[in-house]
Amino acid sequence: MAVALIILGAGMGTRMNSDMPKVLHQIGSAPLLVHAMQSGAALDPAKTIVVAGHGAEAVSKAAKAYDETAEIALQTEQLGTAHAVAQAKHALAEFDGDAIVLYGDTPFIRPETLAAMMAARLTHDVVVLGFEAADPARYGRLVMQDDQLDRIVEFKDATEEERAVTLCNSGVVAANARTLFTLIDAVSNDNAAGEYYLTDIVGIARAKGLSATVVRCDEAETLGVDSRAGLARAESLFQMQARAAAQANGVTLTAPETVFFAYDTVIGRDSVIEPNVVFGPGVTVESGATIRAFSHLEGCHVARGAVVGPYARLRPGAELAEDVKVGNFVEIKNAQIDEGAKVNHLTYIGDAEIGARSNIGAGTITCNYDGVFKHKTTIGADAFIGSNTMLVAPVTVGDQAMTGSGSVITRNVPDGDLALARARQDNKPGFAIRLFEKLKARKARGE
Repeated sequence: MAVALIILGAGMGTRMNSDMPKVLHQIGSAPLLVHAMQSGAALDPAKTIVVAGHGAEAVSKAAKAYDETAEIALQTEQLGTAHAVAQAKHALAEFDGDAIVLYGDTPFIRPETLAAMMAARLTHDVVVLGFEAADPARYGRLVMQDDQLDRIVEFKDATEEERAVTLCNSGVVAANARTLFTLIDAVSNDNAAGEYYLTDIVGIARAKGLSATVVRCDEAETLGVDSRAGLARAESLFQMQARAAAQANGVTLTAPETVFFAYDTVIGRDSVIEPNVVFGPGVTVESGATIRAFSHLEGCHVARGAVVGPYARLRPGAELAEDVKVGNFVEIKNAQIDEGAKVNHLTYIGDAEIGARSNIGAGTITCNYDGVFKHKTTIGADAFIGSNTMLVAPVTVGDQAMTGSGSVITRNVPDGDLALARARQDNKPGFAIRLFEKLKARKARGE
């Protein structure tokens, strides 16, 4: 059976105290919305509909950046969850299959849980995701009758007996798409809030003789984010899960609580991640690599056996081949560092290609930007770049070539050549003493 995702992301998130739509606040370097889409993607959906309202243009951009096939439905007025889902009706008018409603601010629902809901759909018309709450607080209650879900009651509309129920509603629901919209058409706003509740479809379904059931999950999966404090809790939970997953996959984290992952970080087994390492989005680290302390990586690839850091920064487009060494206070951006090359100290390599086994001396800079355009530096295999060399791109240094320390290289260096590009040293006997005496005299006169 084909599946369509309907992801609700129209809310402003007033408690976030932000100009940004709630679902665009990030955990693990990705918007909450992307986490919800990532969870739903495990069902291999035929269609994904994101319902946007506040900040719709930005929400649409984020959704399509993750999945360019995602469709956007606009909810211009926020009249409740049933009203929000109804905005997806047009996009699914010709769809023959099941629909599952997710929430853009609820990032932790596991693929296994969604799969269980779809399995339950084989025997029930409506499936609701529920959880046993440690503190039911103001959650909607799932009222069972025998083995059937009879109705969902919002806290503000519940009796004292219904409020005593601890089985709570997550808001996630699955049904045949046409059935879902038929039920939504029957929802009214005759309640304490004057809103169209998606939860009412269960009672309507039961009145029509349809079946409904509950799939249970751990309460942590249903964690929603509606405040800055909640966002921080979600980030903490995400990082705990990511660290545990990395360790289970054979990665050594010497101080796990200090390592921060992005939603898409990939690290191979037998890699070692030292303390205070931050992974931005788009990072792949192959097996057996070492990322040393206080390094920051984003948009890069680190191959087997490479060592990065400490205090290194790998920016988007950094490609490190096997057994590359990148040392302290080195920044690499949009550059290919070939097998066995070393960039060990105080260096910037940008828009460049470094050949195999080449050694880049301390303080080397590829001068890649002229104020308007970026230019490429190419260094061949087995080259030696002397300390404090400025490579003014576009420029090529050949295989087995060398540059003298302190050189400013503005012309290509052929294979095997030594390039020296600095002024000849000229010592002035006694000049330093005379100069200092002159300067001290001026200072004494108050000049």
